[in-house]
Amino acid sequence: MEDDTQLPLREHVPLARYTTVGLGGEARYFVECSSPDQVRAALTYGSDRRLPVYILGGGSNVVFADNGFPGLVVRITTGGVEYRDDPSPEVTAGAGVDWDAVVQGAVERGWTGIECLSGIPGTVGGTPIQNVGAYGQEIAETLVSVTCLDRTTLERRTLTAEECGFGYRDSRFKRGDRDRYVVLDVTLRLARDRAPHIRYAELRDAVARKTAIEAVRPVDVVRLVRETVLALRRGKSMVLDPSDPNTRSVGSFFTNPVLSPTAFARLEERWRGTAEQGAGAPIPTFAADSGLKVPAAWLVERAGFPKGYRRGGVGISSRHALALVNFGGTSSELLALAESVRAGVETRFGVRLEFEPEVVR
Repeated sequence: MEDDTQLPLREHVPLARYTTVGLGGEARYFVECSSPDQVRAALTYGSDRRLPVYILGGGSNVVFADNGFPGLVVRITTGGVEYRDDPSPEVTAGAGVDWDAVVQGAVERGWTGIECLSGIPGTVGGTPIQNVGAYGQEIAETLVSVTCLDRTTLERRTLTAEECGFGYRDSRFKRGDRDRYVVLDVTLRLARDRAPHIRYAELRDAVARKTAIEAVRPVDVVRLVRETVLALRRGKSMVLDPSDPNTRSVGSFFTNPVLSPTAFARLEERWRGTAEQGAGAPIPTFAADSGLKVPAAWLVERAGFPKGYRRGGVGISSRHALALVNFGGTSSELLALAESVRAGVETRFGVRLEFEPEVVR
């Protein structure tokens, strides 16, 4: 194990540069760890000094407070990607590897299973924690195992997909084992010579406008799906682009609520007879394991927060109603807007939205 003097430790480091939203004050201490030994040493450093420790990956799903973080921020940069094709396609990637680079590598090989997750910012380590998903696909479908470091014992542990307790944008890492593990690497099992199963209507329609996939080789279909997903995400400013101010966000700030039949009936009652309903316009829904999933963006816009809404130095993306954007504001402004949107939706529809990013105060 490396001792403290070997850690690339820095002090008073601005955190905004390490997040996609570009907000947050300074970390009292900051270290980038490229190996499990460095992670152990960093955790020991924090424990010995009784410092709060925050584990940071790609910074695409976190909002730091304006006054920063008073302890040690450990940024995970462990690298390495291994693609194996025998007996079945598998990929193992270090937690610090760029997620979209892994997707691109799989698609280039014609492997199916994560192509709908193209363009999602962040690193591999965050994917099992959030059970990252998009366009009808989520990481739980292909994940084989996660190698972690137990923050209490500093020992390695490998968890299977079943042991991760995955749910919609959820996992054991966000519930009972929150802050217990540091993800070191992730292994996924994919498929070859199999056309992607496109569940999401928007994506299915966009692909169909380009070609009849039944007449195309599976290896070409998976590439076409990736290209189409990237185009759809760019159209919503959901692919990082320094020239597009709408991308200074954490992506979707709210998760889509999953309502029980009773809760959905109450929502329909509130919607029925309103001027916006028009001639019987239905509430859009998607099937979910425990009820009906309602698009949070639909709720947000009809609660009085349209695309392009601005308040001070923050606002709502002009291309996506769920993206709260930093236009030169502060974390306090962004979080105040988020609370206003949540309160507006709850008042209007009786549905309380949940934040998707982690807020570190």
